[in-house]
Amino acid sequence: MRRAGPTLGLTGGIGSGKSTVARALAARGALIVDTDAIARALTAPGGAALPAIAQAFGEAAIAADGALDRAWMRERVFADAAQRERLEAILHPMIGERTWSEAAAAAAGQPVVFDVPLLTERGAHWRRQVDRVLVVDCDEATQVQRVQARNGWPEAQVRAVIAQQASRAARRAIADAVIVNQDLTLDALDAEVATLWRLWAWPAAQV
Repeated sequence: MRRAGPTLGLTGGIGSGKSTVARALAARGALIVDTDAIARALTAPGGAALPAIAQAFGEAAIAADGALDRAWMRERVFADAAQRERLEAILHPMIGERTWSEAAAAAAGQPVVFDVPLLTERGAHWRRQVDRVLVVDCDEATQVQRVQARNGWPEAQVRAVIAQQASRAARRAIADAVIVNQDLTLDALDAEVATLWRLWAWPAAQV
């Protein structure tokens, strides 16, 4: 479903700084549709996806607090492509429905940014939905360092997540623009976003 206003697909590997870029775009007036946040809501206590997940994977998939047991599920979907596909078959249709419902709330002419970690993996689909694709990129060592500092994960766990995601080359191949967030300060990263906003002639910044 396409909208009349400008649309952007935003993606990047874990630890790339994609979420920081999304916040900079939101500060300038874009509506952010965060598919990861939608997925978390669907699998939080009382989430709409939990009954189907419990039926497909068993009650062990649900943690004591009533949410999806993410660590339990992560171990299984990383090790078994069939298990990952089973989970995606449950979540993707629900995420898609809520994605377009949130996008429909945009004001007339307001840019809509779809923040999609796995956009590259579904590149053909998203190419039909958005005007441009923006990739936030950095090298793998930087990804590992940032995620370890942020999440406290062991290096092997971070690298396992990176290995499951699209390669840097694949993301760059579908990009209309790339922000290389290697050694940028927060101010410099914000300036990169501002430059693209002006280049694309989007509405004047709101802040």
